[in-house]
Amino acid sequence: MATAQAKTAAEYLPARRTLPALTAAVQFCRGCDLYAHATQAVFGEGPASARVVMIGEVPGDREDLQGHPFVGPAGRILDRALAEAGIERSDVYVTNAVKHFKFEPRGKRRIHKKPNAAEIRACRPWLEAECFAVHPEVIVCLGATAAQSILGPKYRLTQEHGNFVEHPWAPHVTSTIHPSAILRAPDEDRRHAQYRELVEDLAKVRAVLRAS
Repeated sequence: MATAQAKTAAEYLPARRTLPALTAAVQFCRGCDLYAHATQAVFGEGPASARVVMIGEVPGDREDLQGHPFVGPAGRILDRALAEAGIERSDVYVTNAVKHFKFEPRGKRRIHKKPNAAEIRACRPWLEAECFAVHPEVIVCLGATAAQSILGPKYRLTQEHGNFVEHPWAPHVTSTIHPSAILRAPDEDRRHAQYRELVEDLAKVRAVLRAS
């Protein structure tokens, strides 16, 4: 007996895979059920000529309401780390592995929930199309969810961050901590250590860009 094919976003992608066409089409995606409760799909943003694509996990509450990725506190940390590492923000395209906000209501607040494997897999066609439209030299996975969505479920961020591997989507793929993890650190010392780790990993990205 044949098994049903897993539902994905593939059928919702436009025939023309430019960033503007993808950005418009993603609002009509029904590749998983997250669209039913999110305000809108939050697609990636940045120049089509970007040398670096940075991939997070899922839009947050503010991103969901505004329709733009990395506009909250985590985005400000990322911008500061990029500047400190010497990477021009105009060289970066930012996006998420999953395009709709996943959350659980808690009173009047909407608390972020980690997307599951099926939701990540369903959204992968959008992510792949973005990367092929941009043709980056480097992909940086921010956090374990993004890294495992591209590099497989056995990838271990704690052991492999800052290292580079080849991938069909880009000549160089690496990972580092997600800026939101820095915000959740239990104390100032830990926040400082994690931020330094982020900057150090991004400095390695700058070195690859300079060498290529």
